[in-house]
Amino acid sequence: MMAPLIAAAAAGAESAGEAATNTLLFEGAILLGVATFFVLLFRRLGLGAVLGYLIAGALVGPHGLALVGGAESKLAIAELGIAFLLFLVGLELHPRRLWQLRRAIFGLGMTQVVVTGLILSALLLWFQGFTLAAAIALGLPLALSSTAQILPGLKSSGRINSPFGERAFSILLFQDLAIVPMITIVAALSRAPADPNAPPGGMLALYTVGAIIGLVLAGRFILNPLLRLIGRYGERELFVVVGLLAVLASAALMHSLHLSTALGAFVAGVMLADSPYRHEIEADVEPFRLILLGLFFLAVGMVLDINVVLAEPLRVIGLAAALVAVKFAVLTLLAWWFSRSWKTALGLGLLLSQGGEFGFLLFTQAEQAMLIDAEAASLFSAVVTLSMVSTPFLMLFARNFEFARDRDAEDLDDPDTAPQGSALVIGYGRFGQTVAQMLHAVDCSVTLIDKKPSQIEQSGQFDTKVYYGDGLRLDLLRRAGADDARLIIYCIDDPSLDVEALRPIVHAFPQAKILVRVFDRRQLMAIDGAGIAGSVREVFESSILMGRLALEALDVDPREREDVEAALRQLDETRLAAQMEEGDMGAGKDHRFMPGGGREAASVLEGLRERRQMAKAAIRDEEAMQAADPKA
Repeated sequence: MMAPLIAAAAAGAESAGEAATNTLLFEGAILLGVATFFVLLFRRLGLGAVLGYLIAGALVGPHGLALVGGAESKLAIAELGIAFLLFLVGLELHPRRLWQLRRAIFGLGMTQVVVTGLILSALLLWFQGFTLAAAIALGLPLALSSTAQILPGLKSSGRINSPFGERAFSILLFQDLAIVPMITIVAALSRAPADPNAPPGGMLALYTVGAIIGLVLAGRFILNPLLRLIGRYGERELFVVVGLLAVLASAALMHSLHLSTALGAFVAGVMLADSPYRHEIEADVEPFRLILLGLFFLAVGMVLDINVVLAEPLRVIGLAAALVAVKFAVLTLLAWWFSRSWKTALGLGLLLSQGGEFGFLLFTQAEQAMLIDAEAASLFSAVVTLSMVSTPFLMLFARNFEFARDRDAEDLDDPDTAPQGSALVIGYGRFGQTVAQMLHAVDCSVTLIDKKPSQIEQSGQFDTKVYYGDGLRLDLLRRAGADDARLIIYCIDDPSLDVEALRPIVHAFPQAKILVRVFDRRQLMAIDGAGIAGSVREVFESSILMGRLALEALDVDPREREDVEAALRQLDETRLAAQMEEGDMGAGKDHRFMPGGGREAASVLEGLRERRQMAKAAIRDEEAMQAADPKA
């Protein structure tokens, strides 16, 4: 009797599992296909990927064509994208960078968020009839700008390290940091029934402090030693595993304590910010962040109720215009107060006057906290979306102010005439150390990268920061600042480095001059055609110096030593040109000194001697003429 029932139950479970798998695959294919189309379309129109994801989600979601369901469950999973984003924000916060931008971040950035958020909250309270808690839950998120739209544009145009770009980056950075306290504020204002398993407020504060201290200690005494061990073995996939482990474990810890998962991921990033393995982890985690953040915006689009927007289109347009106008006015005044430059202030006001993608997250949290209803969440999500559409056009106007000179700066040199620049030195052994010291001597900012943990640890003993990573990876080079670098110098001892490895780097960073250390003339032939700016054979100059010392020890006449060196360089250059042209190491073999002379070498040396004798004779004749006629 029981056997048929068990068999039927098993068959039913198998059938349900198969149906769920089919649904998941079908919905996944639809989501990715529609998202790909709209992201490409919106990129083509210059409106950014975020809007493409939102429109795609709204189209296929339950309020659109209803091709995909379960928006809330997908949103819960996709919120991991926010955790990954805050992890990467934390990785950027190494102490030196924070100290350099401290006034812009904690002065202008903090003032902008607080003042703009309070003004917008007050306007919503007075003119839209929201309660105080609802106005705060809506006004604070509206003070944020779109990091996903602004930062890629600044980086791709090379303006991120300009004074204007640094101010914009500082404001966006503090806005990203402000997400965690905003989530906490929404949770504190929550009207939702309290979780019976959640600890009381005082205990929650202690949990927060204890969890942060625990994460910092774990990073110092567990993660960093683990990364050094992985670096010794050179297993790149383990860096991916450790990066994911850091994000998920910290988020899981915070979630188990009823705290913000975003806060946990952020702290995990901060505790690795000063690690020499930061660039490697950053490059490996970035693809997961992009995928999950894209899924987050898709899910936000799915829960967006288009009917609310269509019911009041004029209200949505009016609120979006008012949002841009208020933020522009507040940002411009605050930026002028801090910079005393109206052109910079107007540029920043235009650039950062749209709503930000984190508004969608905070509106969802406010709805879950029962501070606003679903209609208000959809309405203000549409307002933020419409304001983001204006970003490409506002950026065009902002550039006119960004590059316009102030009156008191007209007599200053352009940045192109400055002798300093930024450089990446790949390989910090004995060769790279000498090159880096010469760059430091002219105050050139240098980022050092090496993939030998022992070298990194040894350099750290001499207060030199060297980052771990493979300097031939494009993604790692970008994370290390190659998009803005003027020089990329390969000082690695790698005879296998060839044109196939270098050509993608040359094409990816056309603004940078690429210099390469090569092992011998064979490797010099192997990199021919890569498009690099220059190369140096690692022992050529030192061997010539040793040869000069040998001739000096034999008491060879100084002039003769100079002739021999000049002849050797000329012969080597001619022979190398022949070898590279013919692709044959045997080419030009006569262009070298050999036992008993060598015809080509002897003729070059004789020619140098004759030119030197002619020069000496000319000098004697000139001296004789001056002696004969002192007035001449």
